[in-house]
Amino acid sequence: MTAEKLRAGDRRALARAITLFESRRSEDRAAALALSRDLLGAGKREALRIGVSGPPGAGKSSFLESFGMELARKSRKIAVLAIDPSSKLSGGSILGDKTRMGRLLREADAYVRPSPAADMLGGVSEAAKDCVFLFEQAGYDVVMVETVGVGQSELDAANLCDVFVLVTSPAGGDGLQGVKRGIFEFADLVLVNKSDGELKEHATRTAAEYSGSLRLRPARDCDPPGFPKVAMVSAAEETGLEEVWNDILALRDWRKNSGFWDRNRRAQEAKWFRSDGRTALLARLEGIPEVMRLTRDIECRVATGETDRHTAVDELVQSVRKLGIVP
Repeated sequence: MTAEKLRAGDRRALARAITLFESRRSEDRAAALALSRDLLGAGKREALRIGVSGPPGAGKSSFLESFGMELARKSRKIAVLAIDPSSKLSGGSILGDKTRMGRLLREADAYVRPSPAADMLGGVSEAAKDCVFLFEQAGYDVVMVETVGVGQSELDAANLCDVFVLVTSPAGGDGLQGVKRGIFEFADLVLVNKSDGELKEHATRTAAEYSGSLRLRPARDCDPPGFPKVAMVSAAEETGLEEVWNDILALRDWRKNSGFWDRNRRAQEAKWFRSDGRTALLARLEGIPEVMRLTRDIECRVATGETDRHTAVDELVQSVRKLGIVP
């Protein structure tokens, strides 16, 4: 696999690269690092990153497909990373989002990649940030990340993207109860989907409720006048989509001109470095035979009730210190 093929837009090279970055095998990790260096050495590319979240049934996938088709008509190259929930038993995932975006899949300048969330919190997969990086280097200028669902733990999606969109349905007060406070406070745009037919009147009331809630939200230095805002859209009838794109561009331009865009990108990189660093250090620690034996022994005693969890953690830390591995 070469960086040149990926940067030239070779879809097979992109697919193989994503699989490589998603792998946990040590040899694949080394190959991914080498590829990353080659790609960065050829010149960094950046895309507009849009995070999309929302409660189940809001129509996130339908919105993404209709919105993606709208951008394709504007000659944009679009990549969609659809995070799917994983089975706790098998570790596999349904990966159903790809089957729900049939039209977008047939677009020459669109790429849809499902990715299992595995055991990661935050609404994104462990390799999500790497997938976004690879999409950018492959020449996609708009990258959309669809999260598993909506909840307090999904704020990692907001820390991965430049603009964060919350998609909801005409559910009125019930919808507000379903959206956790934490994720609501990160939304730049709240879109009331399914604003068509018999639901249109209900959607209008829901949009008014959300607008009232946003006025009570603390002000942020990343919001230009008029943002955050609520909009009514219909993925089925493809209405309101151009207005959403114009709002996203206006937000992008303001944040770039104000300096927030660059500051935010740097802060995100630092945040993901800390996350990756902890993961790498923990993996190295767990790979030490003495540590593995200690952990298994203490875990057995916790399972049999010989010691409590808090005491066990302290014992593990003290034992690792005695090995001279950590201070």
